[in-house]
Amino acid sequence: MKRRHFLKRASAGAIASSALPFLPNSASAAIEPAEVQVIEGTGGPTIDIHQHVNFHARTNDALVAHQRLMGVGKTILLPAGMETSRASTHMGKSNGLAARVFGTAAAAKLAMQYPDEFIWFCNEVSDIDNAKTELEKWLGRGASGIGEQKFALECDSPQMQVIYEIARDYKVPVLQHFQHNKYNLGFERFHKMLEKYPTVNFFGHAQTWWGNIDANHKQEDMYPKTKVTAGGLTDKYLADYPNMFADMSAGSGQNAFTRDLDHAAGFIVRHQDKLCYGTDCADPEGHGDKCSGAGTRDVILKLTDDPKIREKIFRGNAKKSIPALADA
Repeated sequence: MKRRHFLKRASAGAIASSALPFLPNSASAAIEPAEVQVIEGTGGPTIDIHQHVNFHARTNDALVAHQRLMGVGKTILLPAGMETSRASTHMGKSNGLAARVFGTAAAAKLAMQYPDEFIWFCNEVSDIDNAKTELEKWLGRGASGIGEQKFALECDSPQMQVIYEIARDYKVPVLQHFQHNKYNLGFERFHKMLEKYPTVNFFGHAQTWWGNIDANHKQEDMYPKTKVTAGGLTDKYLADYPNMFADMSAGSGQNAFTRDLDHAAGFIVRHQDKLCYGTDCADPEGHGDKCSGAGTRDVILKLTDDPKIREKIFRGNAKKSIPALADA
């Protein structure tokens, strides 16, 4: 057995023996493996870098079926932070409360149940006293990254820099939700963190990240519909920093590409080595208008028929930027 595979199984065993809490939404028994349909021209099953356990109370069985229907061979599970009273002031109504996303223990448990289909990140509210201890505990047990970091802190604050230092020391990526006046504040200064932590791979996600593909973006506009003027902050971060990658998931990602198809086609070519497919959708269907993951997939396929670019977006870029996926 390869050393990497042995370590992965050893970590799973450590999790199993640590008395994870009973989770009523967990599947009672693993669903039998099914053949995953490969998207034409991608070279293998899709990698989805953004999903959640119990997202809007979706069951684990429904999540597994959803991912298989979407043609996803490997999924990253992103947990919420602790749902303490103090944490709730940071999480607002999005990260783990109204969305009811479960925490790191639940993500680890589902990934252990389906080790060939899921890997898991760890997460914690960034400015609680034991954030560093909690993250290091889970990274020691096999977590493959940190995120989704979605808390009301300046993106370059001392507390956030502790997160980046942990990621640097454990050689794992950080996935961040940028939302103006709400989460990971000070997007215009984030380049300083990219420069200070050059060995950490960062993934940008959400409304402010995707709004800033436009040089004329108005920061208060969460889902702009106007034509795009190339050269926004997001464009520059992707072009100028080797450690900056883009998470294409959710309505914000889909909107960035559908609002201006001509710009989107050029953006995909320009940043083909930095774009990673993700779903971040809570539906159980896996197709149709309710599934933003299916919508994002379809618009990518519409915008490029180049098999090399498709392979990068749906598989290759995630494999090169997230060490745990290197063998996926």
